[in-house]
Amino acid sequence: MTDTPDQPDAATAPNAENGAAPAEEMQVEYSVSAGLAQRLARHRISLAVTSYQSGLLYCIGLNAQGGINVHQTGMPKPMGLCLDGETGLAMTAGYQVMRFENVLQPDQRINETFDACFVPRRVHVIGQLDAHDVGIDEDGRVIFVNTRYNCLATTSARHSFQPVWRPSFISALVDEDRCHLNGLAMEDGKPRYATAVSRSDTIDGWRDRRADGGVVIDIESNEIVCEGLSMPHSPRLYRDNLWVLNSGTGELGTISGLESGKGEFEPRAFCPGFLRGLTFHGNFAFVGLSKPRYKRFEGLALDQKLQDADSEP
Repeated sequence: MTDTPDQPDAATAPNAENGAAPAEEMQVEYSVSAGLAQRLARHRISLAVTSYQSGLLYCIGLNAQGGINVHQTGMPKPMGLCLDGETGLAMTAGYQVMRFENVLQPDQRINETFDACFVPRRVHVIGQLDAHDVGIDEDGRVIFVNTRYNCLATTSARHSFQPVWRPSFISALVDEDRCHLNGLAMEDGKPRYATAVSRSDTIDGWRDRRADGGVVIDIESNEIVCEGLSMPHSPRLYRDNLWVLNSGTGELGTISGLESGKGEFEPRAFCPGFLRGLTFHGNFAFVGLSKPRYKRFEGLALDQKLQDADSEP
């Protein structure tokens, strides 16, 4: 199935004379696997996906004919995304935290088709913090991973952010991405687990530890409960398991032995790409994956695993 945005009219269409790209180059093509529309319909769900490389928030659902509808909205470097209450979304994007609200009542439809219309209603400027995962705590506050400052944070009326927690191995609150803290798992309205690419305490120290320096941290005890991972992302608690994306190996899996403080990663599935973004519905896990930023996944086990599987990312 191919979906393209509406064409601009002649008065606004970019052209070669004004130096802009031709209108044809603005078209975006989507490839959809067989069965996706039926699965979304069966479970009465839609998907919201961020892509910071393209600067887009995608909403993927059904159209009036029962096929896939893809709605895209330009956003400044959209990253973390989560449900905000029963009717909203919260998202970290570039220099801000955005909270969207579905403005439709249950019996209302927009364009006579769609039962949800998410509109940004609260936007908080936080600055360039490279904010990753985001959650909503029991008091309704946004909790986000402040990657540049190696901590969890919330918004502040006066400052760029208010720190909430930082790993025990980070010695100072300073604008240096030392461990690449990135993932957050919430439990009963409280931050519970976090992932980092390493336990480094020097600027950009994580870049030399991508292959096996990754850790999972118990936020309550501030103890490392699993180590030896490769660029872990997106920890999620679901059905009494802690799920993690071991991105450097392309594996979705669970952490066993958490109660002992020496958890081990148990792979459940291999996905052909770099993994970031994870959520669940029923018996399904929805995983985001991407191609490498450059030509290959240099220095990661994922590169060899793709070759062994005779697969492209």
